[in-house]
Amino acid sequence: MTRDPGRAPSGFAKSDAPLFGLGGVLVVFLALPFLGLVTTTSWSDFVAGLGHPIVWPALKLSLFTTILSLVVVVLFGTPLAWLLARRRGRLARLLETAVQLPVVIPPAVAGVALLLAFGRRGLVAGLVYPEGWSVAFTTAAVVMAEVFVSAAFFVQAATSAFRRIDESLLLVARSFGASPLRLFLRIGLPLAGPGLVAGAALSWARALGEFGATLMFAGNLAERTQTLPLAIYTALESDLRAAQALSLVLVAVAFGLLVGVRAVLSTATSAAEEARS
Repeated sequence: MTRDPGRAPSGFAKSDAPLFGLGGVLVVFLALPFLGLVTTTSWSDFVAGLGHPIVWPALKLSLFTTILSLVVVVLFGTPLAWLLARRRGRLARLLETAVQLPVVIPPAVAGVALLLAFGRRGLVAGLVYPEGWSVAFTTAAVVMAEVFVSAAFFVQAATSAFRRIDESLLLVARSFGASPLRLFLRIGLPLAGPGLVAGAALSWARALGEFGATLMFAGNLAERTQTLPLAIYTALESDLRAAQALSLVLVAVAFGLLVGVRAVLSTATSAAEEARS
């Protein structure tokens, strides 16, 4: 049986040894911190760390705010991604760049920008809420910070998923009189489903790990704005076990999400290849 020349080999050959050696240095460097995180704690220390009073309020707040931020991102980001995928003009490219900008700016800059836009003396404060009140340093500010830093991950993944849809299917649907909204709901969403799920998972993981923008815009108030990353920062000053336990929880969640995303995308790719064959 001959191998498909377009398919990459499944294993490493001897000729790959120099490249594998160079790449392995980076892999070891990236793996050592995680190895240290896991091997320097015992099960009893892990359980004791999770029993710290700071842990469960931060966990509940993180789950509440990240789920709410994900709902906001998916609700408003999905139509935006569909429009960006269907348009090729200069305005579409400009919008796509603007949406991706929070990914590359430092989190502290994002926090300052949110504060200057929505703080008590912010750009739109007088239009959004009464004078003398501010959304900053509230739970709502946590959600806003998480939406700001995580939206691009979902929009980018969703846009790519929508662009992979066969254009001929949309042309046929339009020829039968389907409206743009019907195309979006009945064809776009089902076909791009795996990509949307993967993007949502990445967006949620980014929101769960958000630190800098939340600290600058929402503060570090226990049971009000103190999410898991902020709880790790606080616990590190007094109880290393709690900080390490929370870090392990976040690493486990992130690893599980990445495995799940890869599984979803692999299944979708296999189904697409079978459909084309």
